Amino acid sequence: MIYVTNVTFKQEAVASLFEKFQGIFDIGAAVTPRTIHSQGVLLKKHYNSVTAENQMKFAEIHPEPHRYTFEAADSIVDFAVREGKKVRGHTLVWHNQTPDWVFQGDNGAPAAREQLLARMERHIEIVVKRYRGQVYAWDVVNEAIEDTAEVMLRKSKWLDIIGEDYIAKAFEYAHRVDPNAVLFYNDYNETNPVKREKIYSLVKSLLDQGVPIHGIGMQGHWNIHGPTLAEIREAIERYASLGVQLQITELDLSMFEHEDRRTDLIEPSAELQAQRYEQMFDLFKEFRGIITAVTFWGAADDHTWLDDFPVKGRKNWPFLFDNLHVPKKSFHNIMK
Repeated sequence: MIYVTNVTFKQEAVASLFEKFQGIFDIGAAVTPRTIHSQGVLLKKHYNSVTAENQMKFAEIHPEPHRYTFEAADSIVDFAVREGKKVRGHTLVWHNQTPDWVFQGDNGAPAAREQLLARMERHIEIVVKRYRGQVYAWDVVNEAIEDTAEVMLRKSKWLDIIGEDYIAKAFEYAHRVDPNAVLFYNDYNETNPVKREKIYSLVKSLLDQGVPIHGIGMQGHWNIHGPTLAEIREAIERYASLGVQLQITELDLSMFEHEDRRTDLIEPSAELQAQRYEQMFDLFKEFRGIITAVTFWGAADDHTWLDDFPVKGRKNWPFLFDNLHVPKKSFHNIMK
C-alpha cells in the first residue's frame, strides 16, 4: 500500500509546508497531547498553528459546575508557545460535548434563561481570560445552523432556553474578555448552497447588530469527489462579501464519500486526492488576504477522526502525510 513505508523518514529532507505559504496564510493542525508527542517532529517542521482537537471543548475543560480541567489544554498551549506556534481556540459554545449540568436548573427543571446566560458568560470569561495573549483566535460558536432548508438555527438547548440571541451574547462575552482575539463563527457543509446562504444571513445579521464577529470558519470536511471547486469558490466569494476574514478550520480530504460504505481503497484515489489538494490550494491562494489560515483536522494519516467513521473498522487517509509521516503526492503537488 502506497501509504505505508518501513523507512524512517527524515523531515529535513523536504521543505517546510508552513514556510511555503508564509505571507499567504498560516498552516495549522488539530492536535492532542498524545499527537504532540507522537507527531512532534512533523508538527514543528510543517505547521505554524495548532488547534486543540477536543481539549478546549466545554465537556473536556469544564465537566462540573465548580471544576475546570485545564491540564490537557494547557499542555497544548505550552507546546505552541515553546515552539513559536499560533493557537486557535476551539470552541466556546456548541450543542455537542457540553455537560448536562450546564442546562439544568433547580430541582431537576431546565435552567432559566438568565441562569444559562450567566453560566455561558462565566465559562467564556474564565477560559478566554486564561489563554488571553496566547490564543489569537476563537471559534466562539460552532455549528449553530440547521442543515435542512426549512429551519434556520439548529435545535439545541442553548437555543431553546436562551433564544436566538445566545449567539450574539457569546461573541459579546468573548470580545469583552479579550478585545484582541479574532472571533469566528464555525460550521460544516459550508459550501452547500442552502446552508451557505443561511450562514451568510446569520453572520450578516450579527454584523448589522454591531456584534463583534470577525471571521467565518469554513470547516472543510470534504472528500476526493466533492464539493466541486466551483462550489468552494462560490462559498468563499459569498462569505468574503461580508468583509470578514475567512479561515479553513478543519480541513481533511476523505478517500470516501460519506454515503460510501466500502472498506477497501482503490489505487486511483491517491492520484485524485493529490489533484484535488493542488486545485484547492491554488484556489485558496487566489484569496490571499481574505483566507488567513488553512488548518487541517489532524497532521498525518496515523491520527484522524475519519478512521471508523462512518464505517467501523475502516481506515482513512485524508492528509498530506502518511501513517509514518512520509509526504504523499498530495504534499508534493501543493509544494510545486
